[in-house]
Amino acid sequence: MKIGFLGAGKMAEAILSSILDNGLCEPWEITACDKSPERRELMEKQYEVIPSDDPAATVKESEVVVIAVKPQDLAELCKTVKPVLTANHLVVSIAAGKTLKAVKQVAGTKPRFIRVMPNLALMAGEGMSVYTADRKATEADRKIVCDIFGGAGAVLNLSEKHFDAVTALSGSGPAYFAYMLKAMADGGVALGLPPDAARLMAEQTMIGTGIYLQNSGRDLDEFIKAVCSPKGTTEAGMKVLGKSPFAKTVAKTLAATAARSAELAK
Repeated sequence: MKIGFLGAGKMAEAILSSILDNGLCEPWEITACDKSPERRELMEKQYEVIPSDDPAATVKESEVVVIAVKPQDLAELCKTVKPVLTANHLVVSIAAGKTLKAVKQVAGTKPRFIRVMPNLALMAGEGMSVYTADRKATEADRKIVCDIFGGAGAVLNLSEKHFDAVTALSGSGPAYFAYMLKAMADGGVALGLPPDAARLMAEQTMIGTGIYLQNSGRDLDEFIKAVCSPKGTTEAGMKVLGKSPFAKTVAKTLAATAARSAELAK
């Protein structure tokens, strides 16, 4: 399977690295196309893939085309590659905020299309990627996307109508979790912990809790109750947290993000 990346930024690099790590392709089957000489050089040296500065040539040599450019660069890119896209191509777009309809308007309707919303955790092999497929996409196409993104985290198929919410929760979520993590670390420092120790404790606690809950499938309310021993330390903290507007603030944060995503998609 020959894969061409149109855009070789950090997200594309994370996907490309996962493809190679999981043996889905050989390096010579992947072309990394980018206008930056530095990015092309890095892709060639670090991953031994084929570098390119020619989007049309990259598409001609590929069966799967991953559009990984910034949303504002999508239209200009597609003007270049539209003439060489065929019904034999699977186009996978990770251009944030760009609907399948918007991508097809500038890329044409000959290929099969799948839209994916990954997040930055992909770079740590623990990403959350949600995809939606065009009607022409086959089960084999869906499997390709699941194989590509599943090697670097979890993959979920949802209707495109959910993508503003997806953007809010998993797409933008890493920033919100980092904000909470910083607050936890800063709180530890305020209690006298060394900054490095406080950050490590906050990070590992977040990682461990997430992994445990995902692996166990435990009910969240039941888990919280189990950690809160009667008249214990956690219960004392939860009483403060429970009286705060924390939950409403999180909901409002996600709502604002989803609303902005909807605006950008117009």
